[in-house]
Amino acid sequence: MTMRPIRSIDDLKNAGLVDDGDKVALEAVAARYAIAVTPTIARLIDRADPLDPIARQFVPDPAELLVTPQERADPIGDHAHSPVEGIVHRYPDRVLLKAVHICPVYCRFCFRREMVGPQGLGTLDAGALEAAFDYIRSHSEIWEVILTGGDPLVLSPRRLHEMLEVLAGIDHVKVVRFHTRVPVVDPQKIDAALIGALKASGKTVYVALHANHPRELTKEARSACARFVDAGIVMLSQSVLLKGVNDDPDVLAALMRAFVETRIKPYYLHHPDLAPGTSHFRLTIAEGQKLVAGLRGRISGLCQPTYILDIPGGHGKAVVGESAVQETGEGCYSVSDYRGVAHAYPPSVQLS
Repeated sequence: MTMRPIRSIDDLKNAGLVDDGDKVALEAVAARYAIAVTPTIARLIDRADPLDPIARQFVPDPAELLVTPQERADPIGDHAHSPVEGIVHRYPDRVLLKAVHICPVYCRFCFRREMVGPQGLGTLDAGALEAAFDYIRSHSEIWEVILTGGDPLVLSPRRLHEMLEVLAGIDHVKVVRFHTRVPVVDPQKIDAALIGALKASGKTVYVALHANHPRELTKEARSACARFVDAGIVMLSQSVLLKGVNDDPDVLAALMRAFVETRIKPYYLHHPDLAPGTSHFRLTIAEGQKLVAGLRGRISGLCQPTYILDIPGGHGKAVVGESAVQETGEGCYSVSDYRGVAHAYPPSVQLS
């Protein structure tokens, strides 16, 4: 029997992903935050494992009802840098274009969870989209446009083609990037029509894939990514460091290797943001630094992501990986190798 997308607590119960015991609390979660699980992801969940890392990412949890004082509806400050609807212009040479606020799945740790979903900000209408393009046209410093949201690849190839044709006419835009989960959660959607739409601008195109556990890189997902790469589209990865999902050195190493095997360059490993109801996913920065430092020397340099934090309030990203270098004075340094052993730099002079 063909499975349909899961969009409610009753759907989750019928799929064997939740039981009646938590139904009241889960309905309260569903009333506040969107739910969607694709058939691909539903099949990937191990129902026999109460700690399944795939389920933890997509199946709602009563812990989402706990909101801590530090959490905020707009944790990375999108609104503070939104000159017109649908545009976020935080850095000089690039903008986010949020044409849609719908996703094929809704991550339980999403930093835009107050904005996405059926109850969220919706899809830009024609007037708002044209105003967003006008903003890009009028700012010649914009070199890169990043389509995000929401997941831009939920749009039809026709809609994407129309948008990319507009960008084709803006000469100062040289790079177009898409942030998506679609190759992992709905891989059959990556077909020739969609790939043709993404390339319609004639610009350099990148696709950044969001995945957090090596099991997400199934045979079907890798084939979908291969269709992008074989068409000349470069792929990058984005992951979030999540308690109970990938906060394990072996899992994290396997994830980064899986990306590289799929011809995806590991890019950002995000420290989880202060989104409402997500404290059960968060590690400390020190715990994250230890995990990321453990990758150095253990796996290929091709597999090393950059560990970053989006500073709350809209102040941008900061690299928060543990430094291997400490200044010791007078132009000298202590440099730690991947085993944690410290070495003097420059080395002490050997007297003959």
